Amino acid sequence: MDSPDTLSAALARHGIELPEEQIAELDRYCLRLWDWNARLNLTRHTDYERFVSRDVVDSLWLERFLESGERVLDVGTGGGVPGAVLAIVRPDLAVALCDSVAKKARAVAAIVEEAGLKIPVHHAAAQDLLEGHRFDTLVLRAVAPLPKLLTWFNPHWDDFGRLLLIKGPAWTEERAACRERRLLQGLRLSKLAAYPLPGTNSESVVLQIRRDE
Repeated sequence: MDSPDTLSAALARHGIELPEEQIAELDRYCLRLWDWNARLNLTRHTDYERFVSRDVVDSLWLERFLESGERVLDVGTGGGVPGAVLAIVRPDLAVALCDSVAKKARAVAAIVEEAGLKIPVHHAAAQDLLEGHRFDTLVLRAVAPLPKLLTWFNPHWDDFGRLLLIKGPAWTEERAACRERRLLQGLRLSKLAAYPLPGTNSESVVLQIRRDE
């Protein structure tokens, strides 16, 4: 936090070009996130380099697969990633955040308000929220293994269109576990993209799960 680095410099190092107003919004957001993180553990990415290389990069990979006007729910948002970043870089999306942990939901609601962002925040488990809301896409990062996610959401496919997930190298083992438990019946799982996981020899992937048509 005492580093002379800037968000603009970190973005430039990663070849990311954004409008100046979006960079300013991202800066306000991450500074409020870091301030709240000192009171409540919300993120390990507490400098510009890690914020960009992990949070911004993951969010930008997700946004490539979101159509204009989509209703997007960030499930288990924690400190607001990827939902808040998506809302900033893609103002055409209707993004909402949810977290089942009350103190995290209150913190992220304060973070987005203090950053001047108009993003709805729900204190609820996503599967409960789906009983009264309809979303096109649920985005998830570092929430739970695939078998647990599908156990949660398989009863609710009438209330959302697809799952869009960031996963690490263990995703293939999680997929095998889903197949063994028949959790993917009637569904199609696709790997949409893969990209390097910074500081490792591994990669992150973007997965999509939707009903098999």
